[in-house]
Amino acid sequence: MDDIPKIGITGMPSVGKTQTLIKIIEKIESSGYTIEGMITEAVIENKKRTGFYVEDWQTKEKEVFAHLDFDQKDKVGKYGVDLSILEKVGVNAIEKAINDEDVDIIIIDEIGKMEMLSEKFCEAVIDALDSDKPILVTLHKKSRTPLLQDIRRRDDIRILEVTAVNRNLLPYKIEKIMAEKLPPLF
Repeated sequence: MDDIPKIGITGMPSVGKTQTLIKIIEKIESSGYTIEGMITEAVIENKKRTGFYVEDWQTKEKEVFAHLDFDQKDKVGKYGVDLSILEKVGVNAIEKAINDEDVDIIIIDEIGKMEMLSEKFCEAVIDALDSDKPILVTLHKKSRTPLLQDIRRRDDIRILEVTAVNRNLLPYKIEKIMAEKLPPLF
C-alpha cells in the first residue's frame, strides 16, 4: 500500500497548479495510463477572472460552477458557487475514477474553499485518497479547513509546492516520482 504514489501539489493562487497538473497528466497519458477525475479552470472574460469551470477529464464535460454573477446561498469571496454543478460534473468524475477498473490514476483539481462547500465532494476526496489507486491532487495553500488539515497530516501523501521558480521543473520531478512507483502497464 505504501508504494502507491499519492501526490499533492500546492501553491499560491494563480501560480500554476492546474497547468503543472495538466503537464503531468498529458505526459503520463502519453505513456499509456488512463487518468480520470476533475479539473477546475478559471473563466476569463475581458481579461479578468470571473468564475471557475469544473471539467470531467475523460469526457471533457465542462460547466461553470462558480461565477461573480451567480446568486447562490453558497459564496466564497465574491463568487457564487453552484454545488449541484460541482457534484454533477466533478464528484461524478472522481467517483468514476475510483470505481472504474480501467482507470489507473485519479486526479482532483482543486481541493479548495469552493469545492469543500460540498459534503459529497469532501467524501469523494477521502474515498479517492483511501483507494488503492495512485492519485494526483492540487490543494489550496492557505486554507485550514479540517479536510485539508487531515490531508496534510496523512503519511501516505507527498505534498510539493509549485512556485514561480520551480513551475517548469516540478512536472518532471513529479512524473519521475510517479513513474518509479506506477505499476507496469503490461
